[in-house]
Amino acid sequence: MESNHMKLIFDSVSANEGFARVAVAAFMTQLNPTVEEVADVKTAVSEAVTNCIIHGYGGKVSSIEIRCEISGRELIVDVCDSGVGIEDVRAAMEPLFTTKPELERSGMGFAFMEAFMDELQVTSEPNQGTTVHMKKKIGAGMQWED
Repeated sequence: MESNHMKLIFDSVSANEGFARVAVAAFMTQLNPTVEEVADVKTAVSEAVTNCIIHGYGGKVSSIEIRCEISGRELIVDVCDSGVGIEDVRAAMEPLFTTKPELERSGMGFAFMEAFMDELQVTSEPNQGTTVHMKKKIGAGMQWED
């Protein structure tokens, strides 16, 4: 089984959201993904990074870490912050839930991550930070020669 790892640490500024999505997309190219698979992963990564910036750090500059792993045909992505954390992860994952309505946040970030990835787990501790763990099987509908 082939595996590969990547770790990226960057400042929690909105300009780095695009960088993060492109970096993860570049890493996953070794799996020869479809355009749709790349778009799905980029959207999920964007949502996770944006949550770190807006909710985790409240606009203060700190660090966001992305860890990626390829295991066989599966892409595993962890997006981590050491921000304020989430009091109630289950409530936060409900569609339309937002703690920042004044910023016109839709509350759909976790719903989008869940829709575009095969698996989503969120772990968080108040004042300790949050980790969003996502998995996506690449080429699930294709036949591969190993």
